[in-house]
Parts: sequence; structure tokens; C-alpha cells
Amino acid sequence: MRYTSVAVAAALTMVSISTSLHGQRPDDQINEKSLALLQQGKAARAAGNLEGATDLLESAVVVDPRNRQAFIVMAEVAEARGLPGKAIRLYREALLLEPNDVDALQGQGEALVAKGAIARARQNLARVKVLCKGGCAQANALAAVIAKGPPVTTAQVVPPKAATAKE
Repeated sequence: MRYTSVAVAAALTMVSISTSLHGQRPDDQINEKSLALLQQGKAARAAGNLEGATDLLESAVVVDPRNRQAFIVMAEVAEARGLPGKAIRLYREALLLEPNDVDALQGQGEALVAKGAIARARQNLARVKVLCKGGCAQANALAAVIAKGPPVTTAQVVPPKAATAKE
């Protein structure tokens, strides 16, 4: 009698676990609607409509949060809009889905350089080199950006107001 209740509990546990695992989709099956929105977002970006591209890409991520490519394209759009901090965050979201995504590591490294975080960009470069096992285009591009350094920003100087002569 004591063993029966334990056996029933174990059987119910196994049934509930197997049912929940059976209902989940594999990570490599991205929702078709999300992929369609991603393509529309890429087209809007190519047309120069960065605001519309951002809206479409955000919708793609809402439809399927596992759409890593949508995060990467959104980060590229953020960089084009001059928002490297937002781009870094979006690349991080893509890297949470796939830590070994060389394109996301390269993009994040370039955004880090734009923010002045050269040490962290070098860490990304080292990781890209390990993943590529030798030379690859992403490693070369990131190394060139790091060598160039962050963009030089100068403070805008407002000319003094012309003195008015009171006579």
C-alpha cells in the first residue's frame, strides 16, 4: 500500500513532464509570421525607412522571441540611428539565444568601440577568433574597427553673440 502511492505519484510526474516536452517547438523553427516581418523590416531598412524598419522588427520579435536574426537587424538599425548603447543591448539579446553567433559578436564589438569600450570589444574579437579557428571576415572587420578606435567627438562650440554697440 505504501509503494502504490509513490508509484502513482512517479507515474503522474512522468506523464506531465513528457506532455510538456512534447508540446514545445524546437528552437530552430521560427514562426513564419515572424520571418515575414523580418523580411519586411530588412526591406524598410534598405529603403532608408529606419523608423518603419524598427517597428516591423520589434513586431517580429513579439511574434517569436526566438528570432535571433530580428535582434541582429534591429541592432544594425539602432547603430544606423546613432544609438550604440541600444545596439549593444540588442546584440546581447541575440547572443543569449545563440552565444556563438559570430555576426552578433562582431556587431556588438563594433558598437562597443563606438561607445569607447575597447577592452570589451577586444574580448569579443578574441571570442570571434576562437570560433572562427583562424582568420575570417568578421574577425578581420572587427580588428580593423578596434584599430581605428572610437569615433572622435568634439564639443560643439557656440560662437559668442556679436557685441551690440550702444551709442
